[in-house]
Amino acid sequence: MPYKEKKVEKLYYPIGEVAEMLNVPISTVRFWENEFDILKPAKNKKGNRLFTPTDIKNLKIIHQLVKEKGMTLAGAKKHLSVKWEETEYKYEVTQSLQKVRDLLIELRDSI
Repeated sequence: MPYKEKKVEKLYYPIGEVAEMLNVPISTVRFWENEFDILKPAKNKKGNRLFTPTDIKNLKIIHQLVKEKGMTLAGAKKHLSVKWEETEYKYEVTQSLQKVRDLLIELRDSI
């Protein structure tokens, strides 16, 4: 198995990179920031939003609820306020399974 470099994580990501990660417009990320209390990006002196890896994880959870599961914003807010720990756990399990799937596909393709 070839050596793989560990993915380097930044401390802060600009809003453009975050929008690209989620494949949504920048305006959507700004809107979700205003709608969901769990999103609190830092801002620099210019007022640019800087998202931490935790903010990005929360955005991915919101993206999963709204875009993939088809929830309304009100429904996603209610779901997160009632079942935050459960939703976060399910998201982490899904991410782990996706990594295993990607590894298996990579192994299959290398054979």
